[in-house]
Amino acid sequence: MIYGKMWCVVKPSVGIPLFLGACAVGSFAVHTMILNNTTWVKAFLNGNAAATASASGSAAPAAPVAKK
Repeated sequence: MIYGKMWCVVKPSVGIPLFLGACAVGSFAVHTMILNNTTWVKAFLNGNAAATASASGSAAPAAPVAKK
């Protein structure tokens, strides 16, 4: 383990739950910000994925494939 000496300073019974708790809080914060700052995620989670798929289908078509 690279940081094996860290456990001489911090007990594993304190450090591991603290680390896992920090990861959980950070993950929750990121997901909350994604839900609050985008419109398509809320629509997707509410089952409106077909509406967003049809909207993207009206974009300009891709370049044609050259035939050999």
